Amino acid sequence: MGSDLIWMINDAGNPPIVYGTDLKGKIVKSLKINAENNDWEELTTDDKGNLYIGDFGNNNNKRTDLVILKIKKEDLESTVPIVTEKISFHYPDQDKFPPKKKKKYFDCEAFFFFNDSLYLFTKSRVDNKHGKTNMYKIPSKSGCHEALKIDTYNTSCNKITCWTTSADISPDKSKVALLTPEALIIFTDFENDEFFNGKMKEYPFEFITQKESVCFKDNDTVYITDEYTFGIGGNLYELELK
Repeated sequence: MGSDLIWMINDAGNPPIVYGTDLKGKIVKSLKINAENNDWEELTTDDKGNLYIGDFGNNNNKRTDLVILKIKKEDLESTVPIVTEKISFHYPDQDKFPPKKKKKYFDCEAFFFFNDSLYLFTKSRVDNKHGKTNMYKIPSKSGCHEALKIDTYNTSCNKITCWTTSADISPDKSKVALLTPEALIIFTDFENDEFFNGKMKEYPFEFITQKESVCFKDNDTVYITDEYTFGIGGNLYELELK
């Protein structure tokens, strides 16, 4: 989120535009970005109100142009195309593009800002291991960076309905959320960036849709969105963490 708006994006095949909407889904603002939308997947903000676009969708695991676009806070009011800072990166454990099917762990749809760094959570494309996510860390500044692999987490199942599609950290930095199509996973009581070593609580959903984004509204409430697919979804949900 930013100010009173919820920022949203479309993924590959759509114009490079960031949309600011109200809670009813009405588009209030459109920001044209002077960059390609190769496969935009996720948004996050830092403590200063700058906005980051994760252009790191990598379904086939063959991209060599992974990048995060940084929009300065003052440019969120711009009426002309915005020039962004580019934070390029690569995974140190990938040496083939694409890798073999059993090593397709380099898709990504989830990240957030924490302590001057960006934390990325991969989406597994490996059969029977869809529940695995690797966590990487890169600096939140322009340049070409080698991502630092921090940790790995395996969700409660290995179906495609359990792969990681979004992530966020609460305003007070006490909770980390991982989203899958069938559940929200919350980590608490961790130290520093050892998120997966904290306590874990899972909030299963009553229905499975293509859930693609999670964002903390406050320390105890999250927003969740799903894509409109096959005649269902396209909604904004609010979930209170109890």
